Amino acid sequence: MTSTFRPPSPAPADNNEKGKGGDYVVGPAVIKDGVFGDITDGGPNYRNVSATGALVLLTKTNFGLGVLTIPSVLFTFGIVPGIILIFAMMALTTYCATHVGRFKLRHPEVFAFADAAGIVGGRAASMAANACLGLYYMLITSSAIVSLSTGLNAVSTHGACTAVFVAVAAACGLIVGSVRTLGTVTWIGWVGLITLLASVITLAAAVGRQDRPAAAPASGPWDRGLSVATNPTFAQAIAGISTILFSYGATPMFWNIASEMRDPRRFNRAMISSMLLITVLYLVIGGVVYGFCGQYVSSPALGSAGPLMKKVSYGIALPALVATLTLFAHCAGKHWFVLILKGSPHLTSNSPTHFVTWFGCMLGNIVLGYIIASAIPNFGSIISLVGALIIPTVGIWPYVFLWWHDNWRFVSTEERQQWRRRAVFALNILCSLLGLFITVAGTYGSVLDVIATSAGGGPWSCKDNSNSV
Repeated sequence: MTSTFRPPSPAPADNNEKGKGGDYVVGPAVIKDGVFGDITDGGPNYRNVSATGALVLLTKTNFGLGVLTIPSVLFTFGIVPGIILIFAMMALTTYCATHVGRFKLRHPEVFAFADAAGIVGGRAASMAANACLGLYYMLITSSAIVSLSTGLNAVSTHGACTAVFVAVAAACGLIVGSVRTLGTVTWIGWVGLITLLASVITLAAAVGRQDRPAAAPASGPWDRGLSVATNPTFAQAIAGISTILFSYGATPMFWNIASEMRDPRRFNRAMISSMLLITVLYLVIGGVVYGFCGQYVSSPALGSAGPLMKKVSYGIALPALVATLTLFAHCAGKHWFVLILKGSPHLTSNSPTHFVTWFGCMLGNIVLGYIIASAIPNFGSIISLVGALIIPTVGIWPYVFLWWHDNWRFVSTEERQQWRRRAVFALNILCSLLGLFITVAGTYGSVLDVIATSAGGGPWSCKDNSNSV
């Protein structure tokens, strides 16, 4: 990490001499990379993610747990405000994520958001960003552990204590997530994306054919309670916004993906395509499930079609839940691994130091995620808490400083007077203020929700978190 302020480097030229990525020298047996140093045949290849592979990984990091909460968001706000908020959060997070691709090309030595913070604000900013990233990775890993334990509970009809399933999920994340390169993990992303799509499509078909949702009265008249717009309390509204934000909150992991792409210049195109794709999926699947279930929609949504289809949907989705946990745990471990070994030959070798550091980073993050998952084993509560407390801090409001550093800080007064540059400056300020508001207000609403939903079961509880029994 650097402790000095530096002006932005010019974007790399697009020529064949510098190989794919523009700023990396590629030879017969070695790639000189700004993050990993010399990548040779004697160690793992950290620069092996294609543009298609990046699209899959980018989509899977977001389209994992988020889609399971969108129907309940539509119930909270109603159809029209819910759709508007989904588009608004998509636009906000996508714009901020474009800074990842641009900043990475100008500063090829950047691997994580904390590296970028160090370039803009020095060592203090880098340390603060690393602290926030540490909390982010612990929370998203715990959310993936909770979701997998929920799936295991659903498939087995609470066949064991939830605390046992949480431990099994954590062990699974440690084993599968320890694959060392994202290029190798890509196939897991494919499996996860396909099985999750199959699961939610099965769910949508099931709720369309059933007589009434599982949570509706067993007999007699019932009302879906569909609403064009509702009147939620402030705490409910801000918790709902935080839940949507979680559905687009994988931006910190985008740095890892950009760093391991063969051609980082193609990152922004893949990222924008991914965001548009998952938005369409959120709206179609969320709208269908909410339309048929209304006020009786479950969270996670896979429980909305009755006991049998709940088992079927979760059974199909289990590989996807494992894939989500794999990606989250892998990116978390990789962040600390690169932070510790960056600049060392052990980073790209197969030395004992390499393996001990890698597995130590994976184990540390999984253990911390397991502790949080055991303390807050409710899926909806932990999702809204992550979306409010930490995602704006590592995915929205600080990113305006990346734009400021490269496009305002070192430019002339004459350039600052350009109306287009001033308009973008104002847009970045607005994004920053929105992110700060969601952080403060969303954390308040989410903490109230955690207190309310945790009243029936404390840490390491055996209580069924899938509502199967």
